[in-house]
Amino acid sequence: MNNSKRRLLTASIAAGAVGAALAAVLLIGDPQQDSGEGRTDRRQVVAERGRTVMPFDLEQTTHHFTPTETGGIQDVVADESDDAEQIDLIRAHLQQEAKAFSQGDFGDPAQIHGDSMPGLTELEDGYEHIEVRYRERPDGATLTYTTEEPALVDALHDWFEAQLSDHGDHAESGH
Repeated sequence: MNNSKRRLLTASIAAGAVGAALAAVLLIGDPQQDSGEGRTDRRQVVAERGRTVMPFDLEQTTHHFTPTETGGIQDVVADESDDAEQIDLIRAHLQQEAKAFSQGDFGDPAQIHGDSMPGLTELEDGYEHIEVRYRERPDGATLTYTTEEPALVDALHDWFEAQLSDHGDHAESGH
C-alpha cells in the first residue's frame, strides 16, 4: 500500500471514530432522549451531572415533587433527619435556586436534565409570572412555585414529572 492510500485509510478511520464519538456525545449530551433500557443510563448521566450542580449527596437525600392547582411544591430532605451537613447543603442550594429561578435562570436544571427538559422553555419564558418561595424545614428545605397562568402550571407539572423520572430512587411524588 502506498503512502497516499495509507493516509486516506487513516483519515477514513479517524473520521469514523470522530463520528462515533460525536454520536455518543449527542446521545449522552441530552439525556431527555433516552427511554426504555436507556432510562438506567439516563439516570446515571443525570446523577453524574447532578453531582456537579447540587452540593448535597443524592444518596443521602430525597427530592419530593408535589403538583398543586397553582404550581407545585419541591422539597429536598436529608434521609437522616439529624444529618446537619446534608441539611445545610440542601438549604444553601435551594436558596440559590430560588433566587436564580425568580430571575428566569433555570441553567442548573438544564445542565442536569438537558435543554429539552419538559416545561423548561415555558418556565424560562414565563418566569415573571411565577412566584418562587423558599422555606426551611427541619430536615431540609422547600421551594413553592405559584402562578395564576394555567400554561405555566402545566409547565411546572411537566417539569416535576421529568425530574421524578430522571432522579429515580432519589425522588418521590408528593410529601
